[in-house]
Amino acid sequence: MHYDAQPFELGAAGRRAQLRVQGLSAGYGAFLVLRDLGLEVRTGLTVILGPNGAGKTTLLRALNGLIPRTGEVLLDGEPLSERTHEVVKSGVALVAEGRQLFPQMTVLENLELGGWLVPKAERTRRLEQVMSDFPKLRERARQAAGTMSGGEQQMVAVARAMMSAPRLLMLDEPSLGLAPRMVDELLGIARRIADAGTTVLMVEQNVKKALAVADRGYVMERGALVASGAAPLLARSSVIREAYLGASS
Repeated sequence: MHYDAQPFELGAAGRRAQLRVQGLSAGYGAFLVLRDLGLEVRTGLTVILGPNGAGKTTLLRALNGLIPRTGEVLLDGEPLSERTHEVVKSGVALVAEGRQLFPQMTVLENLELGGWLVPKAERTRRLEQVMSDFPKLRERARQAAGTMSGGEQQMVAVARAMMSAPRLLMLDEPSLGLAPRMVDELLGIARRIADAGTTVLMVEQNVKKALAVADRGYVMERGALVASGAAPLLARSSVIREAYLGASS
């Protein structure tokens, strides 16, 4: 791993976030994707694994207030709002699948949008911190985001989320469609963010590499959690090895 940067700062208010979910149900219209889910996201890096259609993205969207949900969602023991702007104010940031950058805007402009709601002096300070954490982006600050590689754009998306100084960072398929080297780099960044004190909840299909950087994991199938545990134990479990890693892995 060649990535080199300064340590990430601890998120807003300097507190490590913990998320507790009980009886969560969510979906689209009358169609429920998630039914009565319960999970805990403690400090460190937690990964949600599972096949396409399992409900992983729906889970993150429900937690972020992008779709209606029922059940109890507590952030540090307090109810987490169902309104996205209130979720952001609570110190939660989501890097959605597909990155969703403004392609005609420069890297710098995209990053500044991530801290738009904070005073200018604080935004400038955070921008300098992000540029230190992501030195490659400092080099590309004046480049249009849409002209960058997929991996570089994903890096911009993560850096933009960090501009809000989140206590809980949610990542939806950060390695999707990327070359193996860039997958390693981005998952390494997620690990370092967690080590610096920001709680990370990551949805990922690259099971082997995700479990290598995670502390804990959950496995979802058809909208339900079917397995959970410490990442090293999940990686060695026969269910995971046969279903996702290959029996001989």
